[in-house]
Amino acid sequence: MNITRENIDELNAILKVKIEKNDYEEKVDEVLKDYKKKAKIDGFRPGKVPFGLIKKQYGKAVLVDEVNKLISESLTNYIRDEKLNILGEPLPNKDQKLVDFDKDSDFEMLFDIAVGPELEVKLSKRDKLPLYNIAVDDELLNGQIDNYTQKFGSFKSVEEISDNEMIKGDISQKGEGEELISVENTAISLEVMKDEDIKKSFIGKKVGDKVIFNIRKAYPNDTELSSLLRIEKEKAKEIDGDFEVDIKEISKFEKSEINQDLFDKAFGKDTIKSKEEFEAKIKAQIKVSIDKEAEYKLLLDAKSKLVKKYNPELPSEFLKRWLKETNDGKLTEEQIETEFSAFEEDLQWQLIKDKIIKENEIKVEESEVLDAAKDFAKMQFLQYGMSDLPEEHIENYAKEILKNKDEGRKLYEKTLEDKVLAYLKETVKIEEKEVTTEEFKKILEKEQNKKNK
Repeated sequence: MNITRENIDELNAILKVKIEKNDYEEKVDEVLKDYKKKAKIDGFRPGKVPFGLIKKQYGKAVLVDEVNKLISESLTNYIRDEKLNILGEPLPNKDQKLVDFDKDSDFEMLFDIAVGPELEVKLSKRDKLPLYNIAVDDELLNGQIDNYTQKFGSFKSVEEISDNEMIKGDISQKGEGEELISVENTAISLEVMKDEDIKKSFIGKKVGDKVIFNIRKAYPNDTELSSLLRIEKEKAKEIDGDFEVDIKEISKFEKSEINQDLFDKAFGKDTIKSKEEFEAKIKAQIKVSIDKEAEYKLLLDAKSKLVKKYNPELPSEFLKRWLKETNDGKLTEEQIETEFSAFEEDLQWQLIKDKIIKENEIKVEESEVLDAAKDFAKMQFLQYGMSDLPEEHIENYAKEILKNKDEGRKLYEKTLEDKVLAYLKETVKIEEKEVTTEEFKKILEKEQNKKNK
């Protein structure tokens, strides 16, 4: 077998794969002999079917399969051994002659490939990038404090309905018939009740009181209705008319007070001991979050600046064809044309990043991916108010995350990108800009609007 390359230009080439009979014959015979052992054909005992009959019945299919495997493996090995930086994947050449597997024993296959451009990325302090220092304002702080008081709040019993209390009681359908609905100790939320007049009819009621109301007006949503009456959603669609509720319990949600109990629930016992420490801790959390947003914006600015500066030339026609053929017709030519500029910019940026990574020998160790998974796990636990878990528990959870290959790949790529960003921050001149949350929000909106155009 032989592979040769014919360069069309600096970015496009044709690979000619020549396959002779001795390249595949032994493997084809091996597969057919295995078929012979297992074949079940009427008139023959298992394993006793003549080889000639097996070859006649299965030979062509096996030949096609083995030749395709050989081509795939050979192309992969050639691209690796020649250290070709190909873009996309090899595509069949339009001048490929029709292969006749019935008559031919030697085959020549033609494949188009696209090669990444030669690229030199030299950065210095003459290159400038903005890094936004976002202030933690009172609105952000108070909003996050409110989240904590909401998260650790609770329902407390009250004597009388005055607003959006939660009611527990027995509810029964009014009317005549054997199939009237009756549910004991169901929960009725006044907060999600839609009809204001019905809601007002509950005001002032106490435990032991009864209220009759039209359930469809109160809860027009079938999902809410099925939950309230504990019936299937399909059956809920048919429900209408008056229901009576016998109030058994009234409770009102109250946010947690800002005290030691809240501090302990939020951050672990005695970790925080004052309101000042509580606010400082929350400010630090917010700062970590908004600094990540600022670094994300820095990365976007780096992408925009470096793509514009180096503007790597790409084999556009090949890439458009590759997008169309590898998406099984799901992308129309019109869609590809519309979205190609964004795809092209992303690919140019990837080529620049790859060059930075290669030239500066940037690597990601397994332990660093595990650390990234642990950080990801901590963020997930924190969303549920779990901030004081043992390190062993977090590490075990992180290892479970990494068992998912897709998640592991994402964390690897994120860690690698973080290292590229760290390199950029050390190499170029970073111009820090003080901004408010609102100003930064407008900057991101402007960025998004630019993308959508």
